[in-house]
Amino acid sequence: MNASEMLSRQGRYLLQLGVVLFLFTSFEGFIIPALAAPNLGRSVHTLSGFTGVLFLTMGLMWPMLKLGTTASRVAFWLLIYSALATIAGFVVAAFLGAGGSIIPIAAQGVRGSDLQEAMIQALMYPAAPTGIVAFGLILWGLRANPN
Repeated sequence: MNASEMLSRQGRYLLQLGVVLFLFTSFEGFIIPALAAPNLGRSVHTLSGFTGVLFLTMGLMWPMLKLGTTASRVAFWLLIYSALATIAGFVVAAFLGAGGSIIPIAAQGVRGSDLQEAMIQALMYPAAPTGIVAFGLILWGLRANPN
């Protein structure tokens, strides 16, 4: 498969994933009051909606990137990992009533056991560098055509 076909296919996957996140956020909204930390549940709701918009936007522009097959694979998977790991950390925190050590504003003082906090940190800390690499590659792929 050449780079153009791969970018087109990845763009479609990002569009599909964006719609899946809209469905997730729609259903997740119903359980917010039942969560151990409803404020974190509301944050999951907002973050999932935002990430859905991000994936839709990226999916539409993805075929325009000027990246080879390896760079597009790396950018694609790191973007997805970064976004979903962040959402997963918020989901776990909302269900456990934890997260004050890593997302103190959203957690509003709710703090779990050391093990729970460590688990949330293990989910969320790798999301930042992978997201930075993904966005760096995406920015590089948006460079102007030298012609």
